[in-house]
Amino acid sequence: MQASVRSPRHTPLKIALGLALYGAALSAAPAFAAADSVPAVAGQPAGKAAPRAGDDFFDYVNGDWLNSVEIPADRSNWGVGAALVEDTNSRIVKLIEGVAADPAATAEAKKVAAYYASALDQDGIDAKGLAPLRAQLELIDAIADKAALTRALGAGLRADVDPLNSTDFFTENLFGLWIAQGLQDPAHNRPYLLQGGLGLPDRAYYLDAKPAMAKLRAQYLAHIAATFKLAGIDRADERAARVFALERKIAATHATREDSADVLKANNNWRAADFARKAPGLDWNALFASAGLAGQDSFIVWHPSAMRGAAALVGSVPLETWKDFLRFHQINHAHTVLPKALADQHFAFYGQTLTGTPQQPLRWKRALAAVNEAMPDAVGQLYVARYFPPQAKLRLQEMVGKIVDAFHHRIDQLNWMAPATKAEAHAKLKTLYVGVAYPDHWRSYDTLEVAPGDALGNFQRAEQFHTRQQLAKLAQPVDRTQWAMPAQLVNAVNLPMQNALNFPAAILQAPYFDPAASDAVNYGGIGATIGHEISHSFDDQGAQFDAQGRLRDWWTKADGAHFKQASAALAKQYSAYKPFPDLAINGQQTLSENLADLAGLAAAYDAYRATLRDKPVQADADQQFFVGYAMSWREKMREPALRQGILTDGHSPDKWRTATVRNLDAWYPAFDVQPGQTLYLAPKERVRVW
Repeated sequence: MQASVRSPRHTPLKIALGLALYGAALSAAPAFAAADSVPAVAGQPAGKAAPRAGDDFFDYVNGDWLNSVEIPADRSNWGVGAALVEDTNSRIVKLIEGVAADPAATAEAKKVAAYYASALDQDGIDAKGLAPLRAQLELIDAIADKAALTRALGAGLRADVDPLNSTDFFTENLFGLWIAQGLQDPAHNRPYLLQGGLGLPDRAYYLDAKPAMAKLRAQYLAHIAATFKLAGIDRADERAARVFALERKIAATHATREDSADVLKANNNWRAADFARKAPGLDWNALFASAGLAGQDSFIVWHPSAMRGAAALVGSVPLETWKDFLRFHQINHAHTVLPKALADQHFAFYGQTLTGTPQQPLRWKRALAAVNEAMPDAVGQLYVARYFPPQAKLRLQEMVGKIVDAFHHRIDQLNWMAPATKAEAHAKLKTLYVGVAYPDHWRSYDTLEVAPGDALGNFQRAEQFHTRQQLAKLAQPVDRTQWAMPAQLVNAVNLPMQNALNFPAAILQAPYFDPAASDAVNYGGIGATIGHEISHSFDDQGAQFDAQGRLRDWWTKADGAHFKQASAALAKQYSAYKPFPDLAINGQQTLSENLADLAGLAAAYDAYRATLRDKPVQADADQQFFVGYAMSWREKMREPALRQGILTDGHSPDKWRTATVRNLDAWYPAFDVQPGQTLYLAPKERVRVW
């Protein structure tokens, strides 16, 4: 994975909740010095009045930046986190390039360098053409019956989909596989099966009748045909039409994003013997054996309708259509390590058409993304050794402790929560594992074969390696300290089933965390991010898990009703925001993240104010805190990418995430926000959850 951006930032459910830093060029987003007052904000084009804080707080703080920044041609968005990603990636590439000249480089570091060099060598990849993929295509050609098709579908299963921690519910494989502790059995790892099989981001892209969606469907169909043609596969248009029609049938069986995010609907325990009865049409035992899941007697089926639908389609759709489906997705999936024409075609659709990004990222960026995906911990070790000093980890751990204390205090002050519920909430905080900067134990890549000059082979072997690692967890004890993110990722995450948080090293740097900045700005930036992730333990999804990560209702009936009422008010608040006249934010789809933003900011504010006890307080201290928060969400997006995010992302766009300040009482006097201003809420209308 490429160093990503903060979506406190994130990634089937989003229970793990998390993150993505959208960022601006660091030069355009200077941190405050410790003794600085609030900087000038809210620039507008000449002759246009600056917005008031109470009308548009995002533009009030970020107006000058918005008017001056240009989105780079190879990006669909640009902001604070994106700039940090660029800086982090540049550092990592220099480290990798230096491995060859370092006689003390470890064997794993040399593997990283070899993998990167192979992925970087576009000329070498082009010279080989499709020859490296020929063996896989010939295996598809040789599929003679549905039994062989079933084995092929099983062999293609990859353990790479986390429904609790991903914005991506869908995978090009027919099913997604996730290995994690049981929803109601935290002592044992279990296999989860999820919906997949789509080349477009969401079922809505196949089923929505809007003209814009119909246009995208036509463009996707053309992409499938173009891919076949570039791969030298005949009757490309005919095959493309069959593949698209099959995917549309698959999409019709998929759960919606709202249903996918409902963990109670996901808690479906199927015995291996149940599949033939509950999802007929597919030889499930053969599929499991081919996928390395033979002998597994129990599964958790996240999306039952998709299992039933896919199995029925395997039974009813002609074999040749399925073979075309496998051919297309084999090529589409491996585009990064195939000849340039195929990579360019992939970007033309997924980059230019779907997100409006004009220019493909440079080859070195794509090669780095590939090695980050293949050997994340090995790359992370290089990064941490050079760029993350131990003292920074200690300071962040101190901030985490203060914000956890603020949550304990806030729980004690809740007048609507029963003592029994409070005791359960305190227990979650006391057993919370907080991983700061990097994991306690790095993963080893000793058994991963990396061959110089074999970009496609390295890519395939890395995927198989990760799947074997995940499958091995089925025979291992649950490890609550296992990280879900590499150290070099600009992001953070809450893992509710582990009752754990990860704050990778790459997010723990300016402008989110700056040792030279004031506490006000640091608590408004990284402090709110820390609070965001902690609060995911108590949002509409995380609150369903207890201190051991077990799916269990630990709320009294009255407490649960109050929480749902407050949550509904926040969902309604966000559903009223319309970034476009024809497209509003889905307050229910984004509820978990909006709850985390609100509770996290409130706890960070409390923790910050606690640091001021017995100290002189600057008159603009609260202004600095809230401006620091708004600056951390600086982002500019191209319209297609913004529209796609509104439809598919569990996070609200950053501009509207900033607007949650309107629910905090302290924001009003800090900026003299008065009735009649757009963001003003009467005290009784302000959403108060935690």
